[in-house]
Amino acid sequence: MSLLVVGLSHRSAPVSVLERASLSADAKVKLLHDTLAAEPATEATVLATCNRIELYADVDKFHAGVAELSTLLAQHSGVALEELTPYLYVHYEDRAVHHLFSVACGLDSMVVGEGQILGQIKDALALGQEFHTAGRLINDLFQQALRVGKRAHSETGIDRAGQSLVTFGLEQLAVGTPVAEWAAGKRALVIGAGSMSSLAAATLARVGVAEIVVANRTADRAERLAEILVASGTGVAAVAIPMARVPDELTRVDVVVSCTGATGLVLTADDVLAAVSWGSAPDPAPHTPAGPEDRGSAPDPAPHTPAGLESADVVARLAAAAQTHGRLADAGAARTITAPVEGDGCPVGPDGRAALTGVDANSLELHGTWADQGEAAAQRQPRRSTRTQPHASTVRLALLDLAMPRDIDAAVHRIPGVRLVDIESLAEASADAPMAADVDAVRGIVAQEVAAFGAAQRAAHITPTVVALRAMAAEVVAMEVARLDGRVPDLDERQRAEVTQTVRRVVDKLLHAPTVRVKQLASEPGGAGYAEALRELFDLDPQTVASVSRADAADPMNDDDPGRAS
Repeated sequence: MSLLVVGLSHRSAPVSVLERASLSADAKVKLLHDTLAAEPATEATVLATCNRIELYADVDKFHAGVAELSTLLAQHSGVALEELTPYLYVHYEDRAVHHLFSVACGLDSMVVGEGQILGQIKDALALGQEFHTAGRLINDLFQQALRVGKRAHSETGIDRAGQSLVTFGLEQLAVGTPVAEWAAGKRALVIGAGSMSSLAAATLARVGVAEIVVANRTADRAERLAEILVASGTGVAAVAIPMARVPDELTRVDVVVSCTGATGLVLTADDVLAAVSWGSAPDPAPHTPAGPEDRGSAPDPAPHTPAGLESADVVARLAAAAQTHGRLADAGAARTITAPVEGDGCPVGPDGRAALTGVDANSLELHGTWADQGEAAAQRQPRRSTRTQPHASTVRLALLDLAMPRDIDAAVHRIPGVRLVDIESLAEASADAPMAADVDAVRGIVAQEVAAFGAAQRAAHITPTVVALRAMAAEVVAMEVARLDGRVPDLDERQRAEVTQTVRRVVDKLLHAPTVRVKQLASEPGGAGYAEALRELFDLDPQTVASVSRADAADPMNDDDPGRAS
């Protein structure tokens, strides 16, 4: 086994790099084909999620493999190799197996113990199978990773160590309020209809939102997801809308979850600013959204003042806080002011909603720059040290962005009444989460499974040689029996069968102990050389051994059992 993985993840690279390095569906396929076309690799697949990109390959040369896989990742991600290299990690052979098994168990996830990664590993395996880039090693590895992940979740309490990314994101939006209480009666917009968006919609329905609106570029998929939600038995109302209606829908919803495959922004700061400036204000208490017939007959909602800017008193309090404490509260983000501001030139004045209405995204970003007072370097540090958490009741529009690259403009967090939780803020919020005791148990499972997988792979490596040896022995028996027939032609069928069986038993007994022992030795670390020694001692034809390997790989009985990985 010469398994090599080269990749980057939320643990090794900043979100900005992960965003730029994300791979489209077409890029993943092209990456796999180019990997196999490269000299060091014989099989490969790619595991690409919102917070990791990893290329797995069976290579015959370590250094050449690392160089080739790193170059290919840079080429297909669009990030220059010299920029990408500092964030790449490399694992080889047993360490690569250990890494994937840890990923499958959720130990390497942004939120420890989340189970969504199992579906993404299954997708990576399916991709390699579909395009015939996954061979025996990749198939065995990823099938076993799925089983190890399921074992970890069934035998330990790793699920208690963290929540799924969606649930954890909703908890961050709820700001300390129980999610079910926070979500009750709300109207939600889900943008996208892929696996993550579908999970988000199902989670929203489960925690008690009253209505879910699904928007997707492909109308059929949006309608199908809406139908599934209605039939889920949760009592949630669900409808599908075209993407063109998303800006209008923003004025009527309380929560937005977005996870699409778009390469650009789906929601801009202008979109969100317009929604909170002119959308209808939410009821002070949880409410049941009006039905379509009610909304059709209701008068147009009147413009309202965004939450947090109802009067000039709010702005005055912000200014006073800045002067007294050296801090400026800006849409839930408390930022240190390092020096007094003279002639600030901020494009967003202190006169409430009138100053915000119609301000474009660029001006809004300038406002943020003014507020930050040149703390660009500080912004590269974890934001958990500089953000405060507004109470959920002060939020007019809650946004959860689970896409990579991001769907929602990061500048919207500066808009009063808007709360944005994205992949970056989730990473910060979960960085200090306490590790459950079950994590140690999962680590033990991973260690056991890595040892077992390595032993099985090493034993399997010698199997073709043992099979070729036994085939050679059977051929020798057949030749000697035929020679005996020529020398003793008077033997009847019973006598000939008895002689043949006796010779076969002698050969089998002579080969039994050495072949069993060589399999045991080969399964131990460093046992790869025993196959070569066996071939040398018995003068086995390498082509014969190779043909046995090809026949074993093509045998339908050895195909992946569909039930092995669900």
